[in-house]
Amino acid sequence: MSSENTLDDEDTFKILIATDIHLGYLEKDAIRGNDSYTTLDEILKCAKTNQVDFILLGGDLFHENKPSRRCLHSCINMLRRYCMGDTPIQFNILSDQTVNFNTTQFPWVNYQDENLNISIPAFSIHGNHDDPTGAEGLCALDLLSASGLVNHFGHSQSVERIEISPILMQKGSTKLALFGLGSIPDERLYRMFVNNQVTMLRPKENQDEWFNLFTIHQNRSKHGPTNYIPEQFLDEFLDLVVWGHEHECLIAPTRNEQQLFYVTQPGSSVATSLSPGEATKKHIGLLRVKGRKMNLQKIPLKTVRQFFIQDVVLADYQDLFTPDTPQVTKKVENLCYAKVTEMLEEAERERLGCPLTPEKPLIRLRVDYSGGFETFNTSRFSQRFVDQVANPKDLIHFLRRREQKEDIKDEVNLDYGKLLKTSAVEGLRVEDLVKQYFEATEQTVQLSLLTAQGMGKAIQEFVDKDEKDAIEELITYQLERTQRHLQARGVTTEQDIDAEIRRFRDSKKNTTEEENEIKEAINRAKAHRLERGNEPADSDMSNELALDSDEGSAPFSPPTRGRGRGGRGRGGRGRGRGATASEPKPAGRGRSQKSSATTQSRSIMQAFQASSQRSSRTADEVIIDDSDDDMPVMKATRPPPRTASASSSFTKSSSQSQSQSSRGVAFDDSDDEDPFKGPSRPRR
Repeated sequence: MSSENTLDDEDTFKILIATDIHLGYLEKDAIRGNDSYTTLDEILKCAKTNQVDFILLGGDLFHENKPSRRCLHSCINMLRRYCMGDTPIQFNILSDQTVNFNTTQFPWVNYQDENLNISIPAFSIHGNHDDPTGAEGLCALDLLSASGLVNHFGHSQSVERIEISPILMQKGSTKLALFGLGSIPDERLYRMFVNNQVTMLRPKENQDEWFNLFTIHQNRSKHGPTNYIPEQFLDEFLDLVVWGHEHECLIAPTRNEQQLFYVTQPGSSVATSLSPGEATKKHIGLLRVKGRKMNLQKIPLKTVRQFFIQDVVLADYQDLFTPDTPQVTKKVENLCYAKVTEMLEEAERERLGCPLTPEKPLIRLRVDYSGGFETFNTSRFSQRFVDQVANPKDLIHFLRRREQKEDIKDEVNLDYGKLLKTSAVEGLRVEDLVKQYFEATEQTVQLSLLTAQGMGKAIQEFVDKDEKDAIEELITYQLERTQRHLQARGVTTEQDIDAEIRRFRDSKKNTTEEENEIKEAINRAKAHRLERGNEPADSDMSNELALDSDEGSAPFSPPTRGRGRGGRGRGGRGRGRGATASEPKPAGRGRSQKSSATTQSRSIMQAFQASSQRSSRTADEVIIDDSDDDMPVMKATRPPPRTASASSSFTKSSSQSQSQSSRGVAFDDSDDEDPFKGPSRPRR
């Protein structure tokens, strides 16, 4: 911008945005040990050079939950050097700071402490790498907060309900509401959003005058059914969301057309994995907020080590060699040598004129040797580049293209043993496999009465916890509920029955009602087992898994030695509960099978065929849509706010509710003299 000094007036907030610094990453590495420290120094120096009002960090300031003394010492030194000084602070805090900074015995912003002299305040949420642990729930950020160097906010101390109270700031005529939510296990937070247990507080008066900035540290991309946070879960009154945890730099704000807010993803400032997302050029952002308008300036980081990654598919070079070519391994090695040399030359060209960039780049060549090719000695190959690259030990990565799975045509031909064996290797969960199966099957074998989630949970109980009746109880319970629903609706014709069953099933997907039904069916299965006098299979292990899981169920893990109780009593050390020598042991499972003269083991398919009549219960209906498809923006009227709140100056805004008006900000990232041009989003 040509006239930044004239634009940065007394009404403009200037905020330096960065996420995922991972201080201390590979600090013992002889080549890369100083990378994270050098980049943090550059970030803080950039904040001081641009005379920002404050620094906003989106989590994972440290790479380890317990950083080393060197790591803490270096961080404190840099924060003192760049964030302390006599420069006056130009904005005020209007909110209740005892609520905003509830993890310290000094619950006020550090620049208002009479014993400190702060020139650039730093506000940070915690990430998944530096999250609070222990009985006191402390993290490394709390140490910096107690020392007055960082303002740690966004820490929720409740696991049942989250209320996000913003830090209300004002500079001149500009009002900024800073929301923050530290890292929470994605499955747990997803469930809390679904159950309307996440609430964002807003000022009661003049809500349209506030610029709402939200900082979050969660999975943005979908890693599983509930292992991410959809953008649609966030409140629509937000103006800009700073998304941490994702390392790919996508700092240019993108507009969410459904919620009508912008999302910026600064990415990490150091490459912690040799993946394509880390190869994107690293940036930090200089955010300017004036009234209801904003501008985000991208600032490239100059001290980040270069990273180049390239894929080579050997089957594509049939004009040079085939698996039957004489000395084909030598020819493949020569091809890889040429590719690595090309990337080194490109790195040298880009580094010219940038003295702050480290000399040795990161190079990764991924070689697909499918089709009958053989690998070569990577250690001997890497020795040729030991003085030129920063990662000679993992320069080459061989991989094979995954073979196409057989098309699943019907349920009868499905090999469950093969499917479950594959899932254990890939680390997938049973409910994920069930969902994948029904997504791949034809319409004729789709579930019409049950949901994929319920069936997945029942099969998981069957497989992992040896609950023989889980599937049967789920089927009978759902059957009874559906019959009662049809009777209440008075549906009689066959066509209407089919349509009503589908509507009834779809209305329960991803809702509290569906979860309650699954729990009820599983509890009944356990009750029936106890009535028969059978103890739970490996109850200790089941309890441990339930405690470690956010959803009450454990994912697949590698086979481990079981700890089943023997037939000699609770203190026995037997291999099972009176298992006989002739009884076959389950392959790959860490539990012993129970033995009984009158009870026989049933297969999964046999459990599908049993049925009985059980009672049912109902639950409140919650409708959630987390699809990735583009949908027209449809806004519903937000219900009146509830009277109970953390502060009399706030109103609650549930993450699943809709506001009465469509609000937004004008965004422009051009280099024109006026970065705040453009009309605001029209209000309805």
